[in-house]
Amino acid sequence: MAEQAELLKVATAMLDKAYTPYSHFHVGAAAVGASGKVYGGCNIENASYGATNCAERTAIFSGIAAGEKHFTALLVTGNTEGPIAPCGICRQVIAEFFDSDAPVYLTNQSGAFTETTVEGILPGAFTDLT
Repeated sequence: MAEQAELLKVATAMLDKAYTPYSHFHVGAAAVGASGKVYGGCNIENASYGATNCAERTAIFSGIAAGEKHFTALLVTGNTEGPIAPCGICRQVIAEFFDSDAPVYLTNQSGAFTETTVEGILPGAFTDLT
């Protein structure tokens, strides 16, 4: 539970950093690298919607830029009615850098909480088959 509380703290702090002039929908995420370091991320929108980056990918990419190649847990939060979940693109990126049994915590700012795994959010993920 300590890991979840720390991740929620980081992800919640990221909500204020989100750049969302179009949707006004703030999302925060926190990813734990294999080193144990926690990386925060927020969503960053762009007028060309395809160039928008979700909070989950921002957190993961921040870790990768810092030298991480593998992650062990992820938490996502937002001001939603129920627990917030990653989009399809994020699910595929998560599957690339996390083990299939890694915990994924889906939360909101009202205390809703669901724990699942990478396999749980993307069964049958496309992975490197070489």
